[in-house]
Amino acid sequence: MTIGQVAKLAGVGVETIRFYEREGLLTKPKRKESGYRMFDAEVVNRIRFIKSVKELGFSLKEIRELLFLRVDSRATASEVKKRVDSKIDQIDRRIHDLKKVRNALAQLSRSVGKRPLSECPLLDVLEKSRT
Repeated sequence: MTIGQVAKLAGVGVETIRFYEREGLLTKPKRKESGYRMFDAEVVNRIRFIKSVKELGFSLKEIRELLFLRVDSRATASEVKKRVDSKIDQIDRRIHDLKKVRNALAQLSRSVGKRPLSECPLLDVLEKSRT
């Protein structure tokens, strides 16, 4: 398959495929005498895997590690589980931090009430948070 065909089947752009190649997530395809790169059908599944795992919040580095585990004959399911559990812990910490930010903003919003704009501490706080 050509890069355009792969892109269409995988639901990504051609530049995404090139980027994944540069990042080591896809192996370099064979070239025809004409210079066109020819991909095998498995690359579509790999790109779909990359997309779905990326949507779950994994970084490209983490995706590269997961791809390596898929082909490493010594890898175990517990190694994959460890990476997934680590991602869950990261998400839980982020949720906790976002809840703290949300609560602080909600408290600030409640404190503003119906004051005139000239007495709005919210604008002062927001301005200070940018510096």
